[in-house]
Amino acid sequence: MTECVECGAEVSLPDSLEVGEIVDCPTCGAELEVIDVEPPVLESAPELEEDWGE
Repeated sequence: MTECVECGAEVSLPDSLEVGEIVDCPTCGAELEVIDVEPPVLESAPELEEDWGE
C-alpha cells in the first residue's frame, strides 16, 4: 500500500509491481506512474497527447 499523490487515499499495489507501470487511484481515479518499487513511489502519470497522425 502507498498513498495517492492527488488525494492522499491509500492505493493497494500488486505484488508484481514494475517501474513505469500505471495504476489507478480507487478514490479519485487519478492515473499514477510507479517511479520506484522499493519502497513504492508514485507520481502523477504524464498526460499523453494525441498526434492525430501528424
